[in-house]
Amino acid sequence: MATQPKAELIQAYQTHDGDTGSPEVQIALLTGRIQHLTEHLKGHRKDHSSRRGLLKMVGRRASLLKYLQQQDRRRYQGVIERLGIRR
Repeated sequence: MATQPKAELIQAYQTHDGDTGSPEVQIALLTGRIQHLTEHLKGHRKDHSSRRGLLKMVGRRASLLKYLQQQDRRRYQGVIERLGIRR
């Protein structure tokens, strides 16, 4: 997931052509960035500014997931399963 380019992630999770801002796309992009930053922090344990950014991204993704869960439970379940996010 972390090695996929941004355009591929957008294409895989978009709900219609030209969609770059739906919750599914935003969650997928954040998940990719979170995974990448998690790997970075395994080797750079004292990089506290990156750790703070990671926590902010995790919070943002949680907010988007909560929104999607309230709006459309089926779409929420689909995103969770495709990304392999524990919830």
